Amino acid sequence: MVKDLIHALNGVLLGKQDQVEMLVMALLADGHVLIEDVPGTGKTTIAKALAAAIGADFARIQFTPDLLPADVTGGAVFKANTGEFEIRKGPVFTQVLLADEINRASPRTQSSLLEAMEERQVSLEGERHALPKLFMVLATENPVEFHGVFPLPEAQMDRFLVRLSLGYPTAETELGILRAHRDGRPLDTLKAVTTPDEIIAVRNDVRKIHIDESLEMYVVSLVQASRVNPAVRLAASPRAGINLIKMAQACAYVAGRNFVNPDDIQHVFFPVMEHRVFAKDSNTPGASRQILEGILKQVKIPK
Repeated sequence: MVKDLIHALNGVLLGKQDQVEMLVMALLADGHVLIEDVPGTGKTTIAKALAAAIGADFARIQFTPDLLPADVTGGAVFKANTGEFEIRKGPVFTQVLLADEINRASPRTQSSLLEAMEERQVSLEGERHALPKLFMVLATENPVEFHGVFPLPEAQMDRFLVRLSLGYPTAETELGILRAHRDGRPLDTLKAVTTPDEIIAVRNDVRKIHIDESLEMYVVSLVQASRVNPAVRLAASPRAGINLIKMAQACAYVAGRNFVNPDDIQHVFFPVMEHRVFAKDSNTPGASRQILEGILKQVKIPK
C-alpha cells in the first residue's frame, strides 16, 4: 500500500521522489507538513494529490490578510427564523486541510489552527468539537523575503512535524511536466490507492517499530546539543525529539524494516529540526542548517 501511494504521488509531482517519500512518512507518523517554496513549484498540487490518493475528505483555505479565525474554525451563526444561534463548523473540519499561503494571513488567524493541529479538536462557543481521526494539515508558505507575508510564530512552526522545500525542477523533469500537461492535468486522473482507515491501521504498526534505547539516547543527545550551542537563539523543544523518533519509525517502515537504525534518524533529521532551531545570526542564509550540520557531526553515533 505504501509503495502504491508513493508511486501514485510520483506520477503527479515529477522529479520529487525524496519530498514525496518524506510527505508519506509524515502521514504515517500522524503529523502536519509545512511546504515552503516559491510560487508555482507544486506545493498546492502535492497537497491535493495526497488527499486524492488516500481517498480522504479535502478542504482548502486560501489565507489572505483579511481572513478571520472564524473563517477557519467556524462559529455561532444567528438564525433569524428561529431566533437562536447555531454552530456552523468551518473548513478545518476535514481530513486533509490545505492551508494555502498560510503566512499571508495575520498572526491571529494563523494561530486559529494551533488547537486543531495539537489537540485534534476545535473549541467553538465554549464547546469542544473533535476533528476526524485522520486529520492532517498541509500548509504552504512563501519565503519571508516576499512582500506581504507574516512570518509564522515559533510556537506554530513547532506544531509542524516536518518542513519541506520542493525547489525548481531540472530541465529534463520540466520537459516531462510540460508533456504531462498537454492533455490535461495528471492530478485530474489520480485514483485513490488506499483509504483513511488503512492509513490509521498502518499508523498503529508504525508506532510499534522498535527503537533501541541507545538510539533514544542518540535522539536526546542531538536535541540537547542544540541547547548548548552558543550560536543558537532558540533551541529544539522536547517535541522535536518526539517527532524525530516518530519520523524515524515511519522511515524504517517505508524501508520495510521493523526496527530503527541510525540512518533513519539522520535521514529525517533536517526536515524535522531545521524549522525548530533558530540561529542568533538570522541574517545569514542557511545559518540554522550549518548549526545542525555541526551537531550531526559532533554527536557520536551509537554502534
